[in-house]
Amino acid sequence: MTTELPLADGPPPRERADAARNRAKVLAAAARLFAEGDPTAVTMDDIARAAGIGRGTLYRRYPDRASIARALLDEHERALQERLLRGAPPLGPGDPGAAPAPAERLAAFYAAMVELLETHVHLVLGAETGAARYRTGAYAFWRLHVTHLAREAGRPDPEVLADQLLAPLAPELFRHQRDSGLTPERIAAALAVLARGALGRD
Repeated sequence: MTTELPLADGPPPRERADAARNRAKVLAAAARLFAEGDPTAVTMDDIARAAGIGRGTLYRRYPDRASIARALLDEHERALQERLLRGAPPLGPGDPGAAPAPAERLAAFYAAMVELLETHVHLVLGAETGAARYRTGAYAFWRLHVTHLAREAGRPDPEVLADQLLAPLAPELFRHQRDSGLTPERIAAALAVLARGALGRD
């Protein structure tokens, strides 16, 4: 799958011990605050107080709340990206001669995203709501993946279709559906119907 985004190269540079301690405090405090209530209502001051560090120390590393949420979310999204690139089918590509159909890969991607949202929606809401969602590296990766599947299925204008097929994964919609009593299984099943209708054989 040469059209998909590569994962980041290599480990990040080593950081000073005090900086590492402060980072760990910030991420632990933010994770707790995001999980306890409305992530969009958490302020940088809230995080600094909960972490026991000064505002200046916090802002030197993280310019805003979304950057902290993205740091927490990053490892989970990277794990899913790795599974899309090299995992077992139908989520992964499989062997070249026996690759799963694009519709089945999209359905598997939807199921994996529902699982990620169910576990980490509080982080996604903190990092990827509104227009900010489309500026993240993760969205760019998902978009390239779905564009590749749409192109493989022979659909016209796959770039436009990719955005439309990703729209049901907006975290605000997922939270609304869960608050309305829909189970993750029902959401994933409905998305699988959408995947097969959009990319299945005519």
